[in-house]
Amino acid sequence: MFGARRATPADLDEVTEIVTLAFADDPLWSRALARPDGRTEHHAAFWRLFVAGALRYPNTWITEGGEAAAIWIPPDGTELSVEQEDQLGELAAEYLGPAAGEFDELMARFDAVHPRGEPHYYLSLLGTHPQHRGRGIGIWLLAHTLAMLDAEHQPAYLESSNPANNDRYKRLGFELHGEFSYPGAGPPVTTMWRPAR
Repeated sequence: MFGARRATPADLDEVTEIVTLAFADDPLWSRALARPDGRTEHHAAFWRLFVAGALRYPNTWITEGGEAAAIWIPPDGTELSVEQEDQLGELAAEYLGPAAGEFDELMARFDAVHPRGEPHYYLSLLGTHPQHRGRGIGIWLLAHTLAMLDAEHQPAYLESSNPANNDRYKRLGFELHGEFSYPGAGPPVTTMWRPAR
């Protein structure tokens, strides 16, 4: 049995660590955040910005043992504040060198395909600490949070950056919505929609 609670700004460091480690080898994000010198310690600065943006709302969840985190943006919310969007551009320019332009284009592609016609919850990030993978904790946490969305009769949207996870999302009611790729025919991103229940 697992347990979960809503994260607060005091959990910023812990949630950032979970997400940073969870996405270190992700097909999309390991490429998007790659540096010419191969270093990876800058990843945490990027993820910390997204976690801080999400913690403006009470929709980030963490398991009680710190094994996994689910970061939701509410229907009227934004992933980042205007100031944080500026900081994201500054981080890309500082750390990614020539690849900063591709990173900016990737962000634009995420924004371009995001559905706008119906209010919904957006699963910005779902990650499991590598030491706890294979136990079903991440999917349990996702199901746990989806039950709360169902109580509000709200639809949900996500982008899957790892095709290995798509079937897991389908089992929880997500349907294929579309697809786009990293600039230059890079790794695919599958967009998925879960109707309100």
